[in-house]
Amino acid sequence: MELIKLIKLREKFFQQNGGLLLKQKLSSHENGVESTKIFTAKELELATKNYDKSQILGRGGHGIVYKGILSENRIVAIKKSTEIEVDERQIKEFINEVVILTQINHRNVVKLLGCCLETEVPLLVYEYISNGTLSDHIHHKDGRSSSISWESRLRIAAETAGAIAYLHSIASIPIIHRDIKSANILLDENYTAKVSDFGASRLVPLDQTHMDTAVQGTFGYLDPEYFLTTQLTEKSDVYSFGVVLVEFLTGEKSLSPEKSEEQRNLATYFNSLMGKKNLSQILDAQVVKEGKLEHIITVAELAKRCLNSKGEERPTMKEVAGELEGLRKLATPPSWAHQQSYEEKTNITSQPTDLYTVPNLDTVPLSSYISIDSSEYGPHNDMVLSMNIIR
Repeated sequence: MELIKLIKLREKFFQQNGGLLLKQKLSSHENGVESTKIFTAKELELATKNYDKSQILGRGGHGIVYKGILSENRIVAIKKSTEIEVDERQIKEFINEVVILTQINHRNVVKLLGCCLETEVPLLVYEYISNGTLSDHIHHKDGRSSSISWESRLRIAAETAGAIAYLHSIASIPIIHRDIKSANILLDENYTAKVSDFGASRLVPLDQTHMDTAVQGTFGYLDPEYFLTTQLTEKSDVYSFGVVLVEFLTGEKSLSPEKSEEQRNLATYFNSLMGKKNLSQILDAQVVKEGKLEHIITVAELAKRCLNSKGEERPTMKEVAGELEGLRKLATPPSWAHQQSYEEKTNITSQPTDLYTVPNLDTVPLSSYISIDSSEYGPHNDMVLSMNIIR
């Protein structure tokens, strides 16, 4: 009798959590059902030691993410809503996230493995990303600088931009993420970026350039134009990514309520400093130590363009990704010896495979930001970042 009651309860939860609607939506997309596993409640309870506190990986605005180990010893991340009961809007967000993620196949987007619908609140099961969020790594803690090098920052930025550009222009139906932020960029054991959390994302009909929606996102990253007009476009993601670029440059959080009114909003403060040619006041010490000045300024100028108050004047994510990828290649120390050795052994001459245009740094207005002292040039005429950026 107890078993029958349990089965009926799980059937009730399945319907309550939009199971029938989810099945309908997934079946309308090629390979949707086959690629998404439906986990049982028992499987996930065992995997998380009954959702023990020791298994918590992180907390978000609407849920908790647990580390789980499945029966085949596969490590996964399980997203569980913190709501005791879920309303219709949350069910739609849940279904939305599942449907969107079943259509995405990109190395820099977190992979959805499946879901569970027979619990009081629906659960999502993702691949496990072991190194936490970009936010965890990039922001100062106890006055210390981030451990992520300038070279790694450029690579992570390029990977993230490439993933968002894919969502906008390469995925079968364009997707606007709507909540791009450093806390939604995960890092694996190799510090490879993985864009996550598609609960707020929207599929864009191919015949539309924007969507009228209720404003949703995270303050500090929220596109002011979208906030004022409620018209969501791909350029809203561009703005949010611009804030992430500023975080890379500064190590500061997007919002710091404890700071002065001028410095509270990172994007506004950054734009103000750029206007005053006072960039040095906000740069992260490690960025200054490791990055070439012209590269830093190139990223700062790109961030400024992303943060333009008018969406139509911002670059596309494809353009942003192209500039960052080109810059990353310029900034990565070459390993000529290894390449030469490899080519000698294999008699293979590497062919150009660049997908992106390398930015022309001759156009960067260095004189607008620095005063150059020839005594500060080191070996090979490398520009030393102890140069005085105009204050």
